[in-house]
Amino acid sequence: MGSLARPVGPGSGLGSRPPPLAPLRLLVLLLLVAPGARAAGYKTCPEVKPGMLNVHLVAHTHDDVGWLKTVDQYFYGIHNDIQHAGVQYILDSVLEALRAEPSRRFVYVEMAFFSRWWHQQSNATQEAVRALVHQGRLEFANGGWVMNDEAATHYGAIIDQMTLGLRFLRETFGDEGRPLVAWHIDPFGHSREQASLFAQMGFDGFFFGRLDYQDKVTRKEHREMEQIWRASASLKPPAADLFTGALPNMYNPPESLCWDSGCSDSPIVEDPRSPEYNAKDVVTYFLKLSDIQRQSYRTNHTVMTMGSDFQYENANMWFKNLDKLIRLVNAQQQASGSLVNVLYSTPACYLWELYKSNLTWSVKLDDFFPYADGPHKFWTGYFTSRAALKRYERHSYNFLQVCNQLEALVGPAASQGPYGSGASASLNEAMAVLQHHDAVSGTSKQHVANDYARQLAEGWGPCEVLLSNALARLSGSKKDFTFCRELNISLCPFTQGAHSFEVTVYNPLGRKVERMVRLPVSKEAFLVKGPDGAVVPNNFLSFVSEVVPNPSSEQLELLFPATVPALGFSVYSVSRVSPRRPTSLRRRPRAQEAESLELTIQNEYLQARFDPDTGLLMEVNNLEEGLQLAVRQAFFWYNASMGDGLSSQASGAYIFRPYRQEPMILSRWVQPRLVKTSLVQEVHQNFSAWCSQVIRLYRGRRQLEFEWTVGPIPVGDNWGKEVVSRFDAALDTKGLFYTDSNGREILERRRDYRPTWKLNQTEPVAGNYYPVNSRIYIKDSEMQLTVLTDRSQGGSSIRDGSIELMVHRRLLKDDGRGVGEPLQEDLPGRWVRGRHLLLLNKLKTAAAAHRLQAQEEVLAPQLVLASGDGTPYRPSVAPSKQFSGLRWELPPSVHLLSLTHWGPGMVLLRLEHQFAVGEDSGRNLSAPVTVDLTDLFSTLTITQLEETTLAANQLRARASRLYWTPGTGPAAAPLQPPRLNPAAITLMPMEIRTFLAKVQWKGGS
Repeated sequence: MGSLARPVGPGSGLGSRPPPLAPLRLLVLLLLVAPGARAAGYKTCPEVKPGMLNVHLVAHTHDDVGWLKTVDQYFYGIHNDIQHAGVQYILDSVLEALRAEPSRRFVYVEMAFFSRWWHQQSNATQEAVRALVHQGRLEFANGGWVMNDEAATHYGAIIDQMTLGLRFLRETFGDEGRPLVAWHIDPFGHSREQASLFAQMGFDGFFFGRLDYQDKVTRKEHREMEQIWRASASLKPPAADLFTGALPNMYNPPESLCWDSGCSDSPIVEDPRSPEYNAKDVVTYFLKLSDIQRQSYRTNHTVMTMGSDFQYENANMWFKNLDKLIRLVNAQQQASGSLVNVLYSTPACYLWELYKSNLTWSVKLDDFFPYADGPHKFWTGYFTSRAALKRYERHSYNFLQVCNQLEALVGPAASQGPYGSGASASLNEAMAVLQHHDAVSGTSKQHVANDYARQLAEGWGPCEVLLSNALARLSGSKKDFTFCRELNISLCPFTQGAHSFEVTVYNPLGRKVERMVRLPVSKEAFLVKGPDGAVVPNNFLSFVSEVVPNPSSEQLELLFPATVPALGFSVYSVSRVSPRRPTSLRRRPRAQEAESLELTIQNEYLQARFDPDTGLLMEVNNLEEGLQLAVRQAFFWYNASMGDGLSSQASGAYIFRPYRQEPMILSRWVQPRLVKTSLVQEVHQNFSAWCSQVIRLYRGRRQLEFEWTVGPIPVGDNWGKEVVSRFDAALDTKGLFYTDSNGREILERRRDYRPTWKLNQTEPVAGNYYPVNSRIYIKDSEMQLTVLTDRSQGGSSIRDGSIELMVHRRLLKDDGRGVGEPLQEDLPGRWVRGRHLLLLNKLKTAAAAHRLQAQEEVLAPQLVLASGDGTPYRPSVAPSKQFSGLRWELPPSVHLLSLTHWGPGMVLLRLEHQFAVGEDSGRNLSAPVTVDLTDLFSTLTITQLEETTLAANQLRARASRLYWTPGTGPAAAPLQPPRLNPAAITLMPMEIRTFLAKVQWKGGS
């Protein structure tokens, strides 16, 4: 997004794919290049002058992978009437400028753009670029496919997009192209988990641009703009320690020193005869500026970012003036005894000088949320903005992992098979683009958001072909597979028109799952059989769709339970039967108007009671653990501010600012409908013409599900609205609540409080909102109330005992951060349907409940439909109705994070311990756990195994990082990687271990 404003946009396909990675032995040779690679990475840095203030000028461009224009429009320089930006011309121009003067240096970040540009270059140009990289004059920072958002992103998707970009650099430039520094100059707040992931990827340091305005003042006063971030409460230091620095000017050049073609600052004029002569004044100003800036930092080195959004399209303008600035300022060393030395530098070279200063540094334990750039200006609206796109992104992550797993389990037969050519690459790239800090954040222009969705949709197609090939291979039967992408709105023409069909349920988790399958149908009588041929109980439910245009008065859903093995599938057959066969008919329950009934739904574990006067939830009981809690849930909305006497700041795509601090309840009562069957009990609630909800309790489940449908939010009254679902419980929470960090570790939050500075709270609601990626909870001394989400949302506890989650927003005014349009949402994004899961547990069992269920929500079973029995895949192989890719289930504390085809005969494997220290839940789940990989997979044999860093671009045994001395506590010694024994892979709490494996597929795949 813009440096002074802030929004982002979509992209399109990202050009031809690089060649597949070499076999493992060659890969290992690549990873082993230059054992002293760490030192070599800094040996190309320029000389500095001891005893002087060394000002490191970092020439860079910040190229949003979509924001005001789509990815393609940005790359090719199309629609410059929207924003003048053409990335291909920037890279062309920078290359020419670097070759013209050997002292010049430049930094580039976004591999989504660079890889596309690279594949369009001649061999001669590519060799010239390699030479610049070898000389250290073209440096890559960060190196991900994009510079990802840190609030709305899931840790698995962050790892995937970083792996994609860093793999490109490894394959293209070897170790010389490996970034040493993480560089997040534009994301709107910074998560602790992001820093932990960067540390585990092997970065030496991390620089960012956006820092809360109050926090920045405090840090400058105490000279704590740079420190050590201890980014995990579970990993043993320094595994997640990361040196972190806040840049002085966000990521812009200092005022009056911008020399891009889009800037209005005067160039340096050296000719004293010219009436425009200004060289002396520029030097005087620069020296004064350098002295002011040094006072906020601790060493005799300071950094100035010389560049901004999409700059350097005419790189000569920038470099010509920077050349003059360096020469003129350094000339003052002899002319007037100046002690300021200016040099072209890079983030890595600046970091290296800080490291050599041998100082001790303060330690940060929390995160940098929420971010505000002034009073009443909290960037907490984007936690929810474009809720439909946020769900589509999370759903696509789920589907991509299924696609990756089947590609790895089946091998070449998944990519080329009876259904054609399938691949995961397109969806992998689209998902990487969606992690950009103006994509999943919801802060792009509408047409850009539409393009992001287009990229995801196009990525699904090749994966559907791959799944068809893989399932045919594994089941031994070629069928007419069908995918229904609109099951979230109960639309599937195939099941609604078929007399009989099969449902393949694939489970991407490393443990068995039980799941209720819901499918739209048009008739009431069906017979469902499981993989073993046994009849499976089923129910029918009727509903009226709020989101399907012109729905019939009533629609039907078929409901049945499915049990699916670990990393495998079960096939269920469904056939329509005559109503005259009562043994197979499951009667559809009559939805009862619940005026005179006891409003209670219950299964063997939970009971939910509703107020007979209001129809609203009033109590939840955990029957298994003997807990009873008064809980009220309803929908509210905040009237979005359009500016007032305190501030002109309006609520917008980035900013959340309610006009009133107390939200308005949507409805104080509802007319409930009670539905009870043998498999599910539901209470249907209509809050308004544009907000409804079904609260349901499935048989055998320990969670209460809230499926809400919101939209289109009416704005005819000229009030923008921000809609929240609020849970009010009788818990004494003492101002505390807890949110996840990118779906992994949990952070404690306290209302109106920041751990590292005294907060002057100007927005009591918006200033207490935090990103909720997968869960938020509150607790007292006995019990914990947890709400799981199906996408990233903004959430808080504005009063004790309360949890609120913002589910949708529609606004009438732009918030002045660069997008230039209000967050109105085009169809179909004006309708949003989602799910919250409510868990009530004793403190000792809560972690096990929310950890395991959250993973099941992120990696939910995938449904694939087919008609008939199909034809044999191989004549000699009998069809199979059930399959598991694992020979045994993984322990509950172990999560299979990644299983991905990596190249000919290779797979990438990540295992993680999904519990934190202190989350034992009475089951020893926080203890170290050991897994045997030697014969774990049923379809492949691992013949060679190498452990790498998190992003798979360095061998772990050879990876080294710069280690920094904390100012408090003992200095942590570098951790030695454990000896690699495939039969005994041990995981510590919250540890992720990454492996590249050479494999042989069984059965001729």
